[in-house]
Amino acid sequence: KVHLVIAPQSPVLEIGTNFTATCMIINTAEITADDLYWNLSKTTVSKEQYIKINKTALNVTIPITSEKPEWLFCLCKRVSPKVVLNNGRFIHGILLVKGYRPEKPENLSCVAVQNGTYISPSIRCEWEVVGRQTTEVPTTYTLIVRQVLSNCPFPSDTTAFWSVVAVKTNPPSDVTVISEKSFPTSLLINWAHPIASEYLRLMYQIRFCRLGSHIWNYVPLEDTSEYIQSFRLQNLRPDTVYVTQVRCKNSQKNHGFWSNWSNNATERTQEDRPRSKPDLWKIVTEDGIKFICKDPELSNGRITRFDIMIQNPKDKIKNGSSEWERIMVNRSEADSSSSHRKITLLKKIPLADKTSVKVYVTAINSVGKSDEALLVIPANANEFAPVEELMVWPHEGQLLLEWKPPTSTAVSEYVVEWVSGGQIDWQRERGSTRHTVIKGNLERFVCYNVSVYPIYSGRIGNPAHAEVFLEEGAPVRGPTVKLNGNPGRNEAKLTWEEIPQHSRRGFITNYTIFYTSGAEIHAITVPANTTSYTLTSLSANTKYDTWIKASTIRGSANGFNHSFTTLKYAPGEIEGIVVGVSLGFLFVVLMTMLICFYKKDLIKKNFWPQIPNPGESTIGNWSPDYPLKAETPKENCLSGISVLDMDICDGKCVIEEDKASLPLKKDKYLSEEHSSGIGGSSCMSSPRQSVSDSDEGGDMADTTSSTIQYSSVVASSGYKGQTPNSHPQQSIFSRSESTQPLLDSEENADMVVQDGSRQFQHFSRQPCCTHNAGNKDTTNCDDFSQLAMEQQEIPQSLDFCPLEEDNEQITPTDELSADWLPTVPVSSYMPQLGGYRPQ
Repeated sequence: KVHLVIAPQSPVLEIGTNFTATCMIINTAEITADDLYWNLSKTTVSKEQYIKINKTALNVTIPITSEKPEWLFCLCKRVSPKVVLNNGRFIHGILLVKGYRPEKPENLSCVAVQNGTYISPSIRCEWEVVGRQTTEVPTTYTLIVRQVLSNCPFPSDTTAFWSVVAVKTNPPSDVTVISEKSFPTSLLINWAHPIASEYLRLMYQIRFCRLGSHIWNYVPLEDTSEYIQSFRLQNLRPDTVYVTQVRCKNSQKNHGFWSNWSNNATERTQEDRPRSKPDLWKIVTEDGIKFICKDPELSNGRITRFDIMIQNPKDKIKNGSSEWERIMVNRSEADSSSSHRKITLLKKIPLADKTSVKVYVTAINSVGKSDEALLVIPANANEFAPVEELMVWPHEGQLLLEWKPPTSTAVSEYVVEWVSGGQIDWQRERGSTRHTVIKGNLERFVCYNVSVYPIYSGRIGNPAHAEVFLEEGAPVRGPTVKLNGNPGRNEAKLTWEEIPQHSRRGFITNYTIFYTSGAEIHAITVPANTTSYTLTSLSANTKYDTWIKASTIRGSANGFNHSFTTLKYAPGEIEGIVVGVSLGFLFVVLMTMLICFYKKDLIKKNFWPQIPNPGESTIGNWSPDYPLKAETPKENCLSGISVLDMDICDGKCVIEEDKASLPLKKDKYLSEEHSSGIGGSSCMSSPRQSVSDSDEGGDMADTTSSTIQYSSVVASSGYKGQTPNSHPQQSIFSRSESTQPLLDSEENADMVVQDGSRQFQHFSRQPCCTHNAGNKDTTNCDDFSQLAMEQQEIPQSLDFCPLEEDNEQITPTDELSADWLPTVPVSSYMPQLGGYRPQ
């Protein structure tokens, strides 16, 4: 047995009200109302909504807000083991079904339709439901019918008619439209009654429109309220196809519904002469001007030709020098009935600068011709001011224009022109217009160049221009990038062309250049008017991928990738290195040549020493007959020649007491022979001048090309058994000058001097004569003769400085006198010889 029960059971509740339920305890004393609580679905209801009735009853009040059905449960707390063990007996719930209160229906109507020539006995009632209802609580309607008597066109077995029932007949039948040639602006409509007048008296309604249009024109009801079967439509456009419909209903008020509209009746009105001018306009090109025109707005027929005349201001009479030119056209019926007027190219003429022309055009159909249209091309369009502050913007699928008129001259009308992709169209506005809407067929994502031309009595003024999109979108594609020339080492110039107009689909706001050589992508944003950019700070000898993204306010699109590889060396870098190295090498070569030129003697001396050529020597001949000349001594030293006057047997021989001084003289001579040299003078520590070049002061040690002296002293006695002359002889000196360097044997002065020293020693040990008690010693004289002969063994290249005039004796330890130093052709000093060594 259950111990909890909720009342009421399964209620249907109205949404928007409060509901109160009561939970009662039965068949147990284990629990009280204080142990109870409520759950709505799975949510515990707040205790503030509880009301305790007594110990065994507990109320709860909840608002009904949602349409979804919900469960309401009464539960017991676990106060004892019995409650826990019998938990299913201490719970109870009810389903809350929710709905809305029904409301009175509106617009109740019942219709009896026509069946054949009578009204059908079946009726159909309709009404409008008012209020809301739910699926769980639907609304039920009850139709109450009250019978009345009436004479109505029902079948004979039916005598009752419902007061709420209205009759709906069939539409008029056999509707026809007649076009009359004499009335090009009217159509005659005929039809048949759907039901006999004995049963119902009907009224009619007529509507008509142009073919292809969805805007109907209705004939006023007061014109068709009579019981009629025909009607004439007037004030129609000639040569225009019209669609006509007719319907009817019971003429009594509130006792009938309009029948359905009859089937379409279509007919074209007759042609008439064009009642408006052709719309003449122009297109200016580089090589001239084109004249174009639209058919007259009221062409009233199919245009078969245009007549055009172009007149120069110089022509005095319009039909004089200028003639009308016929331009035939072929129009179909579809073209003439279309709302979009056909554009015809009339003529193209070259237009010279500062030339004004007038153009006249008329349109001709099968009935007649239109009035003339005039267009004046001024010599200078800038003479006529343009409109000011032109603004064009899209709005709800249309292009709106607004401008301010020129202030200088009154404008008769305006021409609004829009061009896109070679397609041109235009419309005319009155001179008082300040804003308008383009009436042509415009497309989305297409850029239109809109121009407004003021017209001054047929003369075209200076236009104002603006570009606009009816609706913008993302570009179809991005630009194609390429390199301008070859990439450099650290830079590359990119170029691209603007996206074609049909692919832009909006105004380009900017371009973004992407380039990458690996995982890292670099991006550079440039303005929309940029078509080239130079990438810098690139790595040398690196491959790069680049592409460009074009953006509009509605999105963006990427172009195709382009790859390039930077150079390993910058342009001209290798040439610069080669030129630099070449210039450096040339500089070294030039400097070497200059050094060789200015130091050629030194280089020749060190690398190509000259070998003396004895054949070029000018040494003098040996002759006993050569007269002895004593040269005048020069300052400090006479020359590189030493002259010794000796008499073999004179009374002035050496005395005995002078023998003691011979060792000193011997040493002196020995010192002299050690200081003697070859081919030069040693009178000073520095090189001295020779006899031949002492005046010029040449330095023998400076160059090997200087003059080198060769000299020798020969005794006056006979040589090797030769008999001298009877008269006294003197020592003979012989010398020569040569431009050749010394021979190797001459450069080896040590060996020569050693030989000469031995001979001098022999000479010093055997003096020429000795004074002994005033008598001459012939023996000693013979020895001196032998000495003279041995002296001839001294190399002929030796020369000696003259002795000092004073009687000072020279010892080997004394400093050598410059007069006794031999002259040598070199500059290095030889200590062992007391002179200079040849170089």
